[in-house]
Amino acid sequence: MSRKEEIEARKVELREEVENAETTEQVEELEKEADALNEEVEQIAEQEKNEETAKEMEEKSLAVKEVKKVEVKSMNEEMKEFRNSEKYINAFAEYVKGNNEEMRALLSENAGTIQGSSSTVAVPDFVYDIVKTAWEKDDIMSLVRKVSVQGNLKVNFEASATDAVEHAEGSGAVNEESLVLGIVELKPVSIKKWISISDEVYGMRGEEFLRYVYDELTYKIVKKTADSLIAKIAALPQSLTANNDGIYDTVSANKITEAPAMGTIFNAIANLSDEAGDYTIVMNKLTYAEFKRVQLANNYAADIFDGIRVRFNNTLPAYGKATTGQVYAIVGDFDHGTLSNYPEGDGVDLKFDDKTLMTSDLIRILGRQYVGTNAVADKAFTLIAKPETV
Repeated sequence: MSRKEEIEARKVELREEVENAETTEQVEELEKEADALNEEVEQIAEQEKNEETAKEMEEKSLAVKEVKKVEVKSMNEEMKEFRNSEKYINAFAEYVKGNNEEMRALLSENAGTIQGSSSTVAVPDFVYDIVKTAWEKDDIMSLVRKVSVQGNLKVNFEASATDAVEHAEGSGAVNEESLVLGIVELKPVSIKKWISISDEVYGMRGEEFLRYVYDELTYKIVKKTADSLIAKIAALPQSLTANNDGIYDTVSANKITEAPAMGTIFNAIANLSDEAGDYTIVMNKLTYAEFKRVQLANNYAADIFDGIRVRFNNTLPAYGKATTGQVYAIVGDFDHGTLSNYPEGDGVDLKFDDKTLMTSDLIRILGRQYVGTNAVADKAFTLIAKPETV
């Protein structure tokens, strides 16, 4: 029973009690209670009215939000359709060649469609897909975490820390943790690549031209980024050393000196930190062939890599060509141990030069991507170096 129903029931009882009252004082007391109940009924009615008004306002607000959501969705769909239209793609192709007139006219003509962003030159979706695909297909960079933070990104890592402890209720206080942090800086650099194209390729329209250029440049730029990262990992020190300010600014890696053998990869894994878990082996293809040769020569029934993922990179020398002490393979956890930062986004900027090779009827195109990448976790990698040959 609601409070309102309780009041109505009590008012019925009060009428009966008033009729049966024997004194004036009893009647006055009952009338006071009735007045109080009537006042409470009015308050309840006012509250219900306010709640109803609030509900109506909320429903109207939700309706407005839904309309705006539909409008935004519709606007986004229009913008997406616009930037992926053949007309826009053709204009974008001319824009990246340095011919701005077609794009400027198109943006001005469709200012309403793109909500006044007439100065914004959006990249067609398929261009983003080309860059994304180049990243995902690269043996190394597909394993690396990627962020986009402006400026020089600084990442903390544990240089030294105590483990967690079990603490029983009522026992003494837990000792304060001894934690030493290091800082790795991901200094962005420009990764650049020139390609030369003929007048015929330059004369291509729209998507055909853009796919040709971005495919060529993006693959090479991503590969160079991967090569730089592998070179940094291969050069990691075996112990942490503080800089002049007393800060550890480079992570360390373990190193073992062993020839390709059945136990080499397992020994490398045994030297990794407890945090490393998703193992990858990186080596030259010729080194991979050497490991397999050892496996076959010794009639090993088990896979010499034990099913662990193997990725190839020619920054590392083939085992047969490596010098004594030179790192020829890397084992570690790239997802945990590396990071790449794209301060300007992960797109590729283009510049055209139609003067330098003009006499050869060639046009040079410069692709540029701004990226900082580094190893960011201590002991996430083990370096395998070539032993001294006997």
